[in-house]
Amino acid sequence: MSERKNPLVILTGPTAVGKTALSVALAKEIGGEIISADSMQVYRHMDIGSAKITTAETDGIPHHLIDILEPSEAFNVVLFQRLAIEAVRGIYTRGHIPVVAGGTGFYIQALLYDIDFTENDGDTAFRRRLEEIAASQGREALYDMLRRVDPESCETIHANNVKRVIRALEFYEKTGAKISEHNRVQRQNISPYDFAYFVLNDDRQKLYGRIEARVDEMLARGLVDEVRSLKEMGCTADMVSMQGLGYKEILAYLDGKTTLEEAVCRIKRDTRHFAKRQLTWFRQEKDAIMLDKQAFAYDDARILTHMTKILREKGII
Repeated sequence: MSERKNPLVILTGPTAVGKTALSVALAKEIGGEIISADSMQVYRHMDIGSAKITTAETDGIPHHLIDILEPSEAFNVVLFQRLAIEAVRGIYTRGHIPVVAGGTGFYIQALLYDIDFTENDGDTAFRRRLEEIAASQGREALYDMLRRVDPESCETIHANNVKRVIRALEFYEKTGAKISEHNRVQRQNISPYDFAYFVLNDDRQKLYGRIEARVDEMLARGLVDEVRSLKEMGCTADMVSMQGLGYKEILAYLDGKTTLEEAVCRIKRDTRHFAKRQLTWFRQEKDAIMLDKQAFAYDDARILTHMTKILREKGII
């Protein structure tokens, strides 16, 4: 008889769909601790634009990988994977179940399928050349390069995400293979965990409405002042942290490159596009269990009951 794998529960979905409250309720129900799979909530001083969970919202549930880096530090999938595995091990020692909550599908995939990133041979010359192209010719020039060699990747990678565009081009240069195909193969890996992969979703127009309302709320809560404070701390547009949605647009406004109205319009538009790319990613996940909020009449209690039923059937709880 094979050894029983350790449990892992994932709750993901597009931005603004309502993952935060549901993930806390789920963790309380199953004796879990939450690991954030978010590329922005790792940063201190970046609370409003990242929609970071508050202490009150955690409701006593431990959260990991939040407020662990300064904005000047770079965060990437390799670091996420290492820190997440450490967090998972600690959660097991406390007799709890890890609940991975957040919308960065690539991060979730890296943890869930234990992806090996050692294909990077340490030669950074090509990467530096790509960074120079981005700096001298603009991000779109770099994105056009990716579109020519791997158009499928452009469905899940935005032109503004220079870090991932460069990684995709670097992967193609070094292996001759498309990173979109590599990701598809990695999804076939056998996970070291006994897991359930929940994806919360909503009607497209309702989701877009929630995104616009969230951006308006961020502005009302002081997003401009938050970015101004980060700028005063020395944060610049070339930092990984400042390339996040909401931050780069407001920074451009503070630098006099655009009006506030234009910046807000861009945030809303790009966040809608981001949500669309997230859904494209999640629908490609072979083990995803889609949770349509409409089907549950927008009742989180009913969704929670459905999830726990599935977890019991799978023997995870």
